[in-house]
Amino acid sequence: MIYTYNAPAKINIGLDVLGRRDDGYHDLKMIMQTIDLEDILTFTIKEGGREITMTCTDSSLSVDDTNLVMRAARHMADEFGIKSSIEIHLEKNIPIAAGMAGGSTDAATTFIAMNDIFGLGLSKAELMERAVNLGADIPYCILRGTALSEGIGDILTPLPEYKDVTILIVKPPINVSTAFVYGNLKIDSQTNHPDIDNIMNYMAQMNHSAVGSLLGNVLEDVTVKEYPVIDDIKGCMIKNGSLGALMSGSGPTVFGIFENDETAGKALEKCLLLVPGSFAKVVHTI
Repeated sequence: MIYTYNAPAKINIGLDVLGRRDDGYHDLKMIMQTIDLEDILTFTIKEGGREITMTCTDSSLSVDDTNLVMRAARHMADEFGIKSSIEIHLEKNIPIAAGMAGGSTDAATTFIAMNDIFGLGLSKAELMERAVNLGADIPYCILRGTALSEGIGDILTPLPEYKDVTILIVKPPINVSTAFVYGNLKIDSQTNHPDIDNIMNYMAQMNHSAVGSLLGNVLEDVTVKEYPVIDDIKGCMIKNGSLGALMSGSGPTVFGIFENDETAGKALEKCLLLVPGSFAKVVHTI
């Protein structure tokens, strides 16, 4: 039997870091939002044996047990004694190392798929409890939609839907290390913290202009200093009709909120002229 699942990317409509914890992680407060840029995972199930294998359209990705998809599949197969061979194929559409949770959403979708395909009967909450052991973003990628994320990203509160909003995403042809960004982040009295609560209020009202005016991500303090092209892309979006632009996660992807697809499409062309070789796409919140 063959089963197909979509794995949507996320953006951070606001990202605040409150401080470093004793365990070395950071306390976060951020707004997570899924968009309709999606990887596609296909699961082929064969009776007999317990082999799990993986292929991927992107040859730069490992398909062994270091891949989060394989780790999620093995976790579920081992816990529930699944006695089937599972062939997983990943069609990679979300850029790698882009700050859009590409690896996390693939793992999350694997948890969802294994639960569905083998009729395990686990709730979302039960899947999320298992997923957090593989990565802090994975529970959100199981929940999906619009949510407030706190703690290390594992405390999730669903928010009113912020659907069908036009978003332009642009990832310049660079990769950013999340470990480098957090390792060089300094939170002190000079840190400009975004107003997450007000952003949430305006999102609930679908007031895109107000949301755009309040966008903030404290990680930009590190990433933009290292990669000024991120600020260049933000400026290009704002100059060409964006209601606000922001780096997603630890970068380097920039997203902008637009009133309509036409304006976003024109801005996309300008951004590609500014930074050739970028990945750019008009998408929507889901």
